[in-house]
Amino acid sequence: MSDAPPPNSLSCDLAIIGGGLSGGLIALAVRAKHPQARILLVEKDRNVGGNHVWSFFDGDVPDGDRWLIDPMIAHRWDGGHDVRFPQYRRTLSTPYNSITSDSFDRHLRAVLGDAIVQGSATALSPTSVMLADGREIAAQSMIDARGGGDLSVLKCGWQKFVGQRLNLAAPHGLTRPVIMDATVPQIDGYRFVYLLPIDAQRIFVEDTYYSDGPDLPVETIRARIADYAAAQGWTVETVEHEETGVLPVVHGGDFDAYWPQGDAVARAGVRGGIFHPMTGYSLPDAVAFALHVADKWPMGGAALATESRSFAKAHWASAGYYRMLGTILFFAAEPAARYRIFQRFYSLSPALIERFYAGRSTLYDKGRILCGRPPVPITRAIKTLMRRGS
Repeated sequence: MSDAPPPNSLSCDLAIIGGGLSGGLIALAVRAKHPQARILLVEKDRNVGGNHVWSFFDGDVPDGDRWLIDPMIAHRWDGGHDVRFPQYRRTLSTPYNSITSDSFDRHLRAVLGDAIVQGSATALSPTSVMLADGREIAAQSMIDARGGGDLSVLKCGWQKFVGQRLNLAAPHGLTRPVIMDATVPQIDGYRFVYLLPIDAQRIFVEDTYYSDGPDLPVETIRARIADYAAAQGWTVETVEHEETGVLPVVHGGDFDAYWPQGDAVARAGVRGGIFHPMTGYSLPDAVAFALHVADKWPMGGAALATESRSFAKAHWASAGYYRMLGTILFFAAEPAARYRIFQRFYSLSPALIERFYAGRSTLYDKGRILCGRPPVPITRAIKTLMRRGS
């Protein structure tokens, strides 16, 4: 009997399952640092990157790591960004950047070529992947980057949104992004509108909610976006693009239940819990993890699983402060008053705000966020934390 592999089999040194942000960045980082490594990036959809806009502040990613993401930047605003609240407005000078799914897909295909494989994984092991069409991938190692794991074992609120790129009949008048416009009616928790001016007459408008539940009434939110545009005096000619999302805002839970010690398959991104628990924001952590994997490569499947779980568990431990803030947001603040937490936060120093979004808050930052004149009574916050076991 021949030991030759079946004709529909594939083989590689590293199989990455899931072509979203985390999986794609791992593929790029390993390819850049190990050009001879045989990589397969497996994505169930026709395009990698899904249907998203990923944005980041200049301070989110260290200068020495920007090479990994700079080629994918579709839009950059050097003039900073604005925030708007009922009792406070501010312009911050930090430049802002956005990567679109199209720019992500285009760059990955240029770099990886036929290393991108379309297929849906049905079974995974540390060294093999079975696809729904019957193909099997034999790999030296494998990492699962297919998005959320079993979030039921975590304590979550939700950041959810509908975003549309609008083509307007006349210029909108904005020259820089508005990261939060919370002057809108507060509905279903903390609500704000996020604005990215693409050019003079095109603008990305995202209606976002920090809510107790994950339900996303898309039609209703579409109508709110239309109402918001009309209130700005904009006439919408076409909706060129739409995306939706529901991101976990983790305020508690058990990491070992989310990623059991005995699970020998490596994970990345949200599936590994590697994201900012307060914001659902994943780009800074995805860059850091991709470069970590590339620096540690080569590894066998078991070693990669151990290494990725160790990274994720350390990340979980270091993010306890942000989970505590999530507890205060969702349980110590009344839904209609949650905006006050962000309104006060944005009155703090720009450097502190940058470090918060990058997940690198200092001990001083943590104290400053909680001290002073917090928008939630401190006694209520303490009682909430004690009751929730945070």
